[in-house]
Amino acid sequence: MSQQHSELSAQQQLEAYGYKQELKRSVSTTDLLVYGLVFMVPIAPWAIFGTVYNASSGMVPLVYLVGLVAMIFTALAYAQMAKSIPLAGSVFSYVGRGIHPTAGFFAGWAILLDYLLVPTLLYVFAAESMVGIFPGTPRWLWALVFVAINTVINLLGVSSLKLANRVFLLIELVFVAIFVVIAIVALTGGTVPGASFSTDQVWDPSKVSAPLIASALSIAVLSFLGFDGISTLSEESTGRRGGAGTAMVLALVIVAFLFVLQTWLASALAAGRDAFPDDEVGNAFFSIVQQASSSGWATAFFAVNVLAVGIANAMAAQAATSRLLFSMSRDRQLPAFLHKLNGRQVPQNAIIVVSVLSAILVLFFVGQIDTISSLVNFGALFGFMLLHVSVFVHHVVKGKSRNWLLHLVVPLIGFLIIGYVLLNAAVEAKVGGIVWLVVGAAVFLYYRRTGRSTEVGSEEPSTLGEGSVDPAPTTAEDRR
Repeated sequence: MSQQHSELSAQQQLEAYGYKQELKRSVSTTDLLVYGLVFMVPIAPWAIFGTVYNASSGMVPLVYLVGLVAMIFTALAYAQMAKSIPLAGSVFSYVGRGIHPTAGFFAGWAILLDYLLVPTLLYVFAAESMVGIFPGTPRWLWALVFVAINTVINLLGVSSLKLANRVFLLIELVFVAIFVVIAIVALTGGTVPGASFSTDQVWDPSKVSAPLIASALSIAVLSFLGFDGISTLSEESTGRRGGAGTAMVLALVIVAFLFVLQTWLASALAAGRDAFPDDEVGNAFFSIVQQASSSGWATAFFAVNVLAVGIANAMAAQAATSRLLFSMSRDRQLPAFLHKLNGRQVPQNAIIVVSVLSAILVLFFVGQIDTISSLVNFGALFGFMLLHVSVFVHHVVKGKSRNWLLHLVVPLIGFLIIGYVLLNAAVEAKVGGIVWLVVGAAVFLYYRRTGRSTEVGSEEPSTLGEGSVDPAPTTAEDRR
């Protein structure tokens, strides 16, 4: 990329790729950071604390530290591509222009499996929790309520999404602070017999082993999925070029700190037990809160967890998915109607399609959390692997970059880490993922046989100066 082009604003770069500014630019770098934090859920460890505790021999904070080290390489790779290619399609756009349009199609198709199923997974999680609060109520009803709420907020536009994100993030952070206070008071006051705060909850040489670290790596990497959703809002960013990449790295580091802080305190309150029994593992964190506070805080924490997953997290996931559908439709990889915007400059039809699919899938997948999770993980990890390859090809092979650290070492390590996790994924995840890719190959061949273009626009942007007029088509209709 030329020096002249590298100095263009994000919007000028968008136009240089042959696109008109259609989405509303009203999202600051701070908004992107808030969005990323909401997507990853600062209180995510609450729901899976017991499971991770048992798998890590009580060293839950170690799991999240390993996760941070593992995922920082992928976050840096995203940052490099978001800075060079400020488009809304995430790995679809980055791989398509970084490597080749065909690779971009399959990267987009793979990550689509992740993005389409994530909202469904979150609704199933939230519905299960609501049945715990209101026994006897139908799960599907709660799931549909959450779908309706998130659809309305997303259709109201980015401003409504920003406001909702800030409100929910504030609520989550307040409860993180409340838990910290409860834990410190309990640990210093002897409320929980045998509980003590030490480094053994992070690193116990007598328990640490290679298999344990490997197991922790798989759990940890999947715990951080969601920061990549920031890249889907690149075309709505008002910040400086590269703001999305900066927000991704910051969000990952901040949420990792919150994960480690909470799980360190919760592990200390576990009072050195070897493991949680099967009938307690699902609500282990909430049981710890109840024991440490001796009050009604456990119910409040449970309710906040439901809202964080069923509304805040699912709302962010729906927004990210709709932007991916918008971008793939704009490049003729999906039906044209998904490219339509409403008066608030959000992809209306894409949002509605995500909502309808989620509502339908919820009816099939209620009670099958493991199955959905495995499919979500395959799509994300496969897309991440292609992302790392695109960093190397785009910057070193095509751009002749000599920044060996960011453009060779970082993507290589990231590729190996993600590849290891994907290789050791559940058989169901790999089988389901391969079937999804085969379906994608059939769609791709259909496009080619019917003469429909599978290109994703120009692989390299045209060179524009200030005030220049881009000769390339600027709308999806122009390119068809």
